[in-house]
Amino acid sequence: MDFGGRYRVAAGRDAVWTALNDTEILAACIPGCKRIDWVSESALELEVAVNLGVAHPTFKGDLLLSDVLPAHRYTLTGQGRGGLLGKAQASADITLADLGSDTLLSFKATGGASGQMMKLGKALIGNSAQRIIDGFFERFGEAMGAEVTPIEG
Repeated sequence: MDFGGRYRVAAGRDAVWTALNDTEILAACIPGCKRIDWVSESALELEVAVNLGVAHPTFKGDLLLSDVLPAHRYTLTGQGRGGLLGKAQASADITLADLGSDTLLSFKATGGASGQMMKLGKALIGNSAQRIIDGFFERFGEAMGAEVTPIEG
């Protein structure tokens, strides 16, 4: 599954970068986030409870930042483990650019799953990926105190 988006954030690039790396802000943006912690300079661990309607698994995951250029870009690679439901993995390229006094946040992501997650994922996540992403960035703006507006096209 491939997805992406562009958002205008009513804050400077340094403030957006700081917020993207703040675990308290990230926890407020990720539905069901039970825990997210830095475990090294470039790695995070998280635990997320997911409501799949018929199942409510808790995923444990690892996030790794690479190709980091502070306040400009990084690649975020993640892998989640959902027990009997299988595994999910994703990679996203996130870039920040000045847009007047605001910031243009762009990302391109690709993801996949194995086992039962693959069957559920395509139906649930694939059909609602953009809604999930837009919701994340809406909560991101609220958590950092800045308006976030999706940019079409």
